[in-house]
Amino acid sequence: MKQTVRIGCRESELAIAQAETVIRAVNEIDPDIEFHLVTYRNVGDRNQSLDIDSTNTKVPLTRDIENALASEKIDIAVHSFRDMPYSENPDFPVVALTERVSALDALVLPEGISELDNSLPVGTSSLRRAIQFKRLHPDADIAPIRGNITTRLAKLDLGEYSAVILSLTGLIRLGHEERVSRIFTAEEMIPSGSQGIIAIQSRLGDNCAYLAPLHSWRSETVSLAERQFLRTMTEQTTFSTGVFAELRGEQIVIMGMFVSSDGKIITSRISGEAARAQSLGEELALKLLAS
Repeated sequence: MKQTVRIGCRESELAIAQAETVIRAVNEIDPDIEFHLVTYRNVGDRNQSLDIDSTNTKVPLTRDIENALASEKIDIAVHSFRDMPYSENPDFPVVALTERVSALDALVLPEGISELDNSLPVGTSSLRRAIQFKRLHPDADIAPIRGNITTRLAKLDLGEYSAVILSLTGLIRLGHEERVSRIFTAEEMIPSGSQGIIAIQSRLGDNCAYLAPLHSWRSETVSLAERQFLRTMTEQTTFSTGVFAELRGEQIVIMGMFVSSDGKIITSRISGEAARAQSLGEELALKLLAS
């Protein structure tokens, strides 16, 4: 007998692609689970000029879908983990984190173009990306850009921008990997915390054993570091932040940054045993805040 699962996500093209990734992965293991996709608009869909890296925008991005979980309109929810609040809602625990595709950001140029045109702005609505890009290209102008990834690529190709900066994972998930002109290293552009990881959320007490094979301990470990860093930063600042944790054997290396009130980028890093990921994330945040 087939099990039916209602899976909820934002109505954006990337969110739907992520939900479909989860559905395919589960059905490869258990084809008898039948999924019904339910989409919702949230504040991020209604106001696409929000700075997603600002610490005060996270809760509204998940509220509508958590309300759907609470009212039992859906059984599980799929999120970009970077959009989720840094402190977990105990009523709606995260029951699985997928393997991270990439945490990095990418530069996309217009089709057929190989160099930046400084007469046109570079498009991004992320202050974190904008300020770090200006450090690499001081002569570049930055302008906000709205819309989903496909819309932004269309605006780029219509000549409104010289380039756009987007999540590498988002481009890959939507089949636009061939558009990537440059992948920024984490040293060049520290990513948004939890970028590239899909989080699956359920109601407390629900049986979600069918999701266990999707869970990545690597994503869990780096997220413990990144999200503790962000949680600690949130207590002190509402400015844009970035953090990237990388496992190297039994060690973890964490890089963090935030934009100060005068627009300067303040960065630092820390390393230690991966088993101490969470405490190291907090230590790094306190080190940055004290600098």
